[in-house]
Amino acid sequence: MGQHHARVYAQLPDTDLVGVVDPSFERGKAIASQHGSRAFATLDELLEVGVDVVSIAAPTTAHRDLASRCIEAGVHCLIEKPLAGTVADAEAIRDLAERRGVVLMVGHIERFNPIMRAMQRATAADDSITPRFIEVHRVSPMTFRSVDIGVVMDMMIHDLDVVLMLMGGQEPDEIQAAGVAVVTEHEDICNARLTWHKPTGACVANITASRLALKTERVTRITGEKAYIKLDYAAKKGVIIRRTANELQMQEIQAQLRGGVDLTDLKWDELVNVEELAIDDGEPIVLEIRAFLDAVRTGTPPPIDARAGFANVRTAQRIVEAIRSITGSALDAPMEKQAIDGAKAGPVPTR
Repeated sequence: MGQHHARVYAQLPDTDLVGVVDPSFERGKAIASQHGSRAFATLDELLEVGVDVVSIAAPTTAHRDLASRCIEAGVHCLIEKPLAGTVADAEAIRDLAERRGVVLMVGHIERFNPIMRAMQRATAADDSITPRFIEVHRVSPMTFRSVDIGVVMDMMIHDLDVVLMLMGGQEPDEIQAAGVAVVTEHEDICNARLTWHKPTGACVANITASRLALKTERVTRITGEKAYIKLDYAAKKGVIIRRTANELQMQEIQAQLRGGVDLTDLKWDELVNVEELAIDDGEPIVLEIRAFLDAVRTGTPPPIDARAGFANVRTAQRIVEAIRSITGSALDAPMEKQAIDGAKAGPVPTR
């Protein structure tokens, strides 16, 4: 992801790409040269030159070390998801950023996906989304890119961020989960059931993530009090069915059913008013970085701050612990026990 951050920073008219740090100095030079910038062998060299903000697109196990060094230097940080690999590391990063008064944003890029922004625009003027049931499928073939973490931290974390956002930032009251390690030492497949007990009523989210599928699928279905919403990230399509737009039809059908009328010839999809979401062509990573820079320049909280990133990590870790509780295995041992030698890497800074 670091090369994409470098590209965006270099293209934005109001930023200067100071340099790139990568464990492979040759790769760092290749990326930097594409944008007329400079490669640095170490993070310390970069910080000595002086930067205002960095993107940290490094292995999750290196996030705490890299973020802490940048934050101590007063540099604002955009950290690729997840914020950290453990609750302890996420909490340490969050607390340090708050003490130092540094803007910290977590790169949960689905918040900036055109389909997600289309849903938010479509529901901004009313209370369509009062979720009661959320169903999420995120599956894809193995890429061998994030084998230092399990599928929960690698893939499901995207959907945890969205679901927690829909629930007003509240973490679930109950979690059940099952997962299996097939290729890596961590869970490669997971299904989690999250439950919230809110004053407005209960909500259940059923989330499935797999990195061993033979095809890619990223679909979210939200059933609420007043609307049903389907989001297909891969197809960049979404629909919303509003209760108010279908009230008369439903009343007529209910009356006919009570009267014993035979409705077997009716076609359900032709009875329902389906609203297609209006999808724009904005590039998510550009919108994400702009939001981060706006927060730095204005002093306003970023869209996904350290507290939101911490809540996502804590929920993810609770899911992994729920898996271990039913398997009785050492699946996905805490990352602070894993070696991080050679993972000193990857900030892509800008000034």
